[in-house]
Amino acid sequence: MTASDKQLTTCLWFDGQAEEAADFYLSVFKDSSRGRVGHYTEAGPGEPGSVLTVEFTLNGQRFVGLNGGPQFHFDEAISFQIPCADQEEVDYYWSRLTEGGGEEGPCGWLKDRFGVSWQVVPDALIEMAAGEDQEKAARAMAKMLTMHKLDIAELRRAYEGG
Repeated sequence: MTASDKQLTTCLWFDGQAEEAADFYLSVFKDSSRGRVGHYTEAGPGEPGSVLTVEFTLNGQRFVGLNGGPQFHFDEAISFQIPCADQEEVDYYWSRLTEGGGEEGPCGWLKDRFGVSWQVVPDALIEMAAGEDQEKAARAMAKMLTMHKLDIAELRRAYEGG
């Protein structure tokens, strides 16, 4: 196996919250698992025995949480899209990821309590936006721009001209 055959792993930099964040994400995503946990040694730079890394998988996507310190912070330049089959899934992910101090953002975007950005996107919106009728797609997109959590019924009404 070559390096190009291996699955990519997303590394998330935390300031001492990697294990807490992994546990939170594992509680949100049903198809998830925890992997190895690495600890700082006497070589540092962290406190010996404290968590350095925690590996976890969410819906098939591999992550490693790294307790790297306060130097770097998350911003909206990187986000994770969650495709949702229906409004129930949109509501579930929106509610879970904003709980405990998360922040709602525009157009289906939010930040969780750790500052990680997520896009909670219904499959229906993608279908509307990619449709052949550009006028309908424009109406759906204009409606989306007025929302925080996306409402499929409202998007569909706008798409249909209602």
